[in-house]
Amino acid sequence: MIEFEEVSYGYSGGGALLSDVSLKLAPGSFHFLTGPSGAGKTTLLKLCYGALVPTQGRATLFGADVRAMTRDDVAEARRRIGVVHQDVQFLDHMNVVENVALPLMVSGRTTDVQDIADLLEWVGLTGQTDALPPELSGGERQRAALARAVILSPEVILADEPTGNVDWEMSLRLLQLLVELNRMGKTVLIATHDMNLIRQAKAQVQARVLRISGGRVLLAGADL
Repeated sequence: MIEFEEVSYGYSGGGALLSDVSLKLAPGSFHFLTGPSGAGKTTLLKLCYGALVPTQGRATLFGADVRAMTRDDVAEARRRIGVVHQDVQFLDHMNVVENVALPLMVSGRTTDVQDIADLLEWVGLTGQTDALPPELSGGERQRAALARAVILSPEVILADEPTGNVDWEMSLRLLQLLVELNRMGKTVLIATHDMNLIRQAKAQVQARVLRISGGRVLLAGADL
């Protein structure tokens, strides 16, 4: 689905942030990506959904080389990838339902109103459908972001520090939603620095833990 072969990436004016990264996100797999702040977790996620192109090496999305993809190709691939960004952005003049349904409008797709209602019930936001983003708590914003990320039924879910700004109880709730998505056959990759969250997940699903160290991505050991 998403595969890197000796991928390196560096921002202009600096050295390589990531070097010789080789990994494969297989269908239905569950991965964590960890490492210190500034190590390149967000950069790697951007490479995973085509927002960045490798400086060196080969990145493929659903079998297509990112370098050979047109803008339309990338846009189509991104519809198969749901992204929960670290800094959740909503349109403040639109309510929860409208914000969650925005990807449908952008992609020109339609869905049944009941399907959206069911999705909001799944993330526990039935009572906040008419609320505007500034009225939501941190946990509610994260759950709305997850609902928006999955509304197009993507095959891959990428989440960048989805529990970074919420308490432990809400972290577990968000994790459970991501575990449920994985059990539905979705590929999940979560970037996080929370080792307790990783331990909790490993008790529920077979998760691989990847660690960025010195610009390289390593498979972490069993002891976390």
